[in-house]
This record gives sequence, C-alpha cells and structure tokens, in this order.
Amino acid sequence: MEKRITTPRADVILKWYDLHHREMPWRVSPGDRKAGVRPDTYHVWLSEVMLQQTTVAAVRDYFQKFIAAWPTVGALASAADDDVMAAWAGLGYYARARNLLKCARVVALDLGGRFPDNQAALQQLPGIGPYTAAAVAAIAFDEPAAVVDGNVERVMARVFAVETPMPDAKPLLKKHAAALTPGKRPGDYAQAVMDLGATICTPRNPACTICPWFTSCKGRAADIADALPRKAPKAAKPVRAAIAWAGFDSAGQVLVTRRPPRGLLGGMLALPSSAFSSRSGPPEDAPPVPAEWVAVGEVRHTFTHFHLVMEVRTALIDRADGDFMNADQAAGAMPTLFSKALALAMRM
Repeated sequence: MEKRITTPRADVILKWYDLHHREMPWRVSPGDRKAGVRPDTYHVWLSEVMLQQTTVAAVRDYFQKFIAAWPTVGALASAADDDVMAAWAGLGYYARARNLLKCARVVALDLGGRFPDNQAALQQLPGIGPYTAAAVAAIAFDEPAAVVDGNVERVMARVFAVETPMPDAKPLLKKHAAALTPGKRPGDYAQAVMDLGATICTPRNPACTICPWFTSCKGRAADIADALPRKAPKAAKPVRAAIAWAGFDSAGQVLVTRRPPRGLLGGMLALPSSAFSSRSGPPEDAPPVPAEWVAVGEVRHTFTHFHLVMEVRTALIDRADGDFMNADQAAGAMPTLFSKALALAMRM
C-alpha cells in the first residue's frame, strides 16, 4: 500500500516547537515572545558565532562566561584582545574570536551599539556570513530569512528525499528551506527546524514516529530517511609535522610568543614553534634560543583540513631571552594545541 504524503507546513512544526523547544540561555521561549519579550540581538549574534562548528552543549558555559564578563556589545568592544582570546580558548576556529572583536567594535563605535535589523546589512559586518546574517535577522528581528545550518539541511534532505550528495545538494536544500519559511514567526520557525534536526531528525536513528512532519517526509515514506543527506566520499586528511619549544627559566616560567595576526591560530598566545610543514618534508629545526633542547614526546591535533603531529622539546633557558609567563596561566590562555604541548613539557 502506497504511503500518503502530505505537504510540509510551517504551522505544524511551530505547534510542535511551542511544546518541545529546547531551553537555551540565549533564547527567548515562544511563550515569552508571544508576551512581547524580544530577543537580545547581542545574545543572538554571540551565540550564533559560538555555535559555528560547535555543539550547543559545548557553547553553553562559554556563552555564560562571555555574558558575565562582557554583558553588552559595547563592553565586548572595549575588552582587551588577550582577554577575549583567552576566554575563547577551547572553542576552536580562532578566526571567529578575532572577527567577533572586529564586529563588536564596528557595532559599538560606528553603529551606536545597535546591530542592523536586516540580513543584507548584517552580512556587511566583519565575520558575519550568509548563515549568521540570516539567523540573526530571523531570530532577533523576525525577518523571513532562510536559516540553513547542518540540522536544517538534514531535515530538508529527508522531507524532500533529496538524494544528490552533499555539498552539491546545498543550493536545492536552501531553496526548499526558503520556500517553507513563513512570514509569521520566522524566528521561531528557524529555531524549530534546528531543534527538530537536533532532537528528532538526528543523523543516526531518527525518531520518525514522533516527528511533526511524519506524514510529510518523502524520505521516511521511501525508507531512506536515515541514509540522507548523502555525502560524497571524503578525501583523507594530510598529516603535517611541527616542532614546539617549551623553554623554562630557573623559576619555572615558560617562554611564550604571539602568533602572527593572520593565518592559523592567528594572534594567539603560543609556544615558539616551527611552521606546520607537510609530512613530505621535516619541519624547520630552528629553536627560539640556543639551549640543550630535549625531545619529550609529541602531541597530535586535528584541524579542519589536516592532522598535525607536533614534537615537543624542552630546555632550561636564560630569563633574558624573551617574554615569560607562569606556565599554568600560559596553558590556560593558549589554544588547545599549545596547551597540550605545554602540559606535556610540564610533566617532564
């Protein structure tokens, strides 16, 4: 017997969202929105930047920490770069933190502390791309912008049974998402579809029987929902090598440096290190100061496009050779790669 398919409707998922929305520290509940409470645009923007390439569970504590330290966009704009980068450590993709500061300063200094209220103007700000602009416009200002993240792509691929592999399917999935976006309550609708993808239409073992779009899902009807969206085979990530030098003075403080402002981990506090070379050639062995450097092991870290194997070397060096910090404080202010390398050196 053929399974009957209905047309997916925004009002159906909005009713589900009213009852089953997730509680988040940056979110205004549908009940509060109905009562006239408006989202704080600063909170929406900050959370959306943090959530890129990261999970809600990982972001909650970071968001609370940022809001406690810098409760307004003006306060963030006035913050010291080092303080913000240290607070961001562990979230990864550090260019986001640098752009966060740039954007905050444009909003605070050039726009009177107010974010633009539409997607096109938001996208002109530093670090705000099409997705973030759409999310802030929809959630903060109820502009009917199509908000398409990984969860939304998965929902659209299944509801419309799109079998074109990713990323080639992205334009069609965005077209479907835009067609379903309602003029009424677009902010709640955007969050509803994201919640649906995160809690019911999950990557594995989707809970189809309790999905509000159960009767509208062509992928479910064809018994292929859990295989969608299809993905093109991934190329293996290359492996690169590097050396980090952890130099300690007689008081146990460690030599630190600041990475160049542009590029990977740009502007971050770090141990002196070589460039991240390809595995086809060894990294440049050029320690920051002459000393009896001893290899103590290696740390491994995965970036978006490659794996890194970093050899860690340590030595006792002269205090006059550079900038030193308390080792524990330095470890807390460095990105994960260098904090792991420093932790390894401190165990020796």
